[in-house]
Amino acid sequence: MSTARKVIIDTDPGIDDAMAIFYALESPELDVVGLTTVFGNASTDVTTTNALRLLEIAGRTDIPVAKGAVRPLTMPYRGPVEFVHGTDGQGNVFLDSPTTAVASSDAAHFIIEMVMADPGAITLVPLGPLTNIALAMSIEPSLTDHVAEIVLMGGAAFVGGNASPAGEANILNDPEAADIVFGANCPIVMAGLDVTEKTLMTTADIARLATFDNPTARHVASIIPHYAAFYRDRLGLDGIHVHDSTTISYLIAPDHYTWVEHPIRVDCGHSFSRGKTLASMRVSDHEEAWQRRRPVRILTDVDDRAVIELELGRLAG
Repeated sequence: MSTARKVIIDTDPGIDDAMAIFYALESPELDVVGLTTVFGNASTDVTTTNALRLLEIAGRTDIPVAKGAVRPLTMPYRGPVEFVHGTDGQGNVFLDSPTTAVASSDAAHFIIEMVMADPGAITLVPLGPLTNIALAMSIEPSLTDHVAEIVLMGGAAFVGGNASPAGEANILNDPEAADIVFGANCPIVMAGLDVTEKTLMTTADIARLATFDNPTARHVASIIPHYAAFYRDRLGLDGIHVHDSTTISYLIAPDHYTWVEHPIRVDCGHSFSRGKTLASMRVSDHEEAWQRRRPVRILTDVDDRAVIELELGRLAG
């Protein structure tokens, strides 16, 4: 009998983060051993409050929450995206304050402590900007020798961005951190816009979700209308793109995905292409910047109905 895979979810909750966290908690294939928080969809103070409250809603206050970076490595925080996630990051439902508290370690040191205490066992699942992971790698250079895998939501290798024509939001929020992480010495899976924008949870799916009678599903049903309104009004979609939950679907059902593998660099310049994830299609002498990097597994296609049904089935409880 196989044991559950240990994961640390690095997160900026965020409506789609909430969905992914609950999805992971309802998946016996995964053992969520910690949440670490970061700026992104909202400030780190807000995302940390949300992480604590989400675990309270799920009845999983045994899982520690470590508060992380409040700004990118080298630039100011670009600010919250209230028009997508609400002022509170949770669709303007304004949850009560949490009754639980954060861990004593900050996110980077928490990641280091957990990984080094259980080498080869922990998978990192970043759902926001990659600042905490990059900081941990900088503090402990051998860290990724001991990480089982990094499965991240971010990037856009062969499609345009969503925060700029070139940049996907998580990567554009800290390109320097992302470039460090894509050089990690462990397997990396990139669940970026190449695949997440092919994964559509329709309004009919969302209506089904609203019928599920458990605390986590009720919370998702209360916050998702704000998110769906953004997709309807800004993009004309009948539903939502499934971004963060793609990492969870890949972890528990990788057979629903196809991919290519290429090393990646991130444009850290200050032009219109800042934040672009650049996949090297062939490594030759003139592509020296990519040569010492492990290939990244870039998810490119999906059986979207299969993974939507899988997620809905887990959220149903």
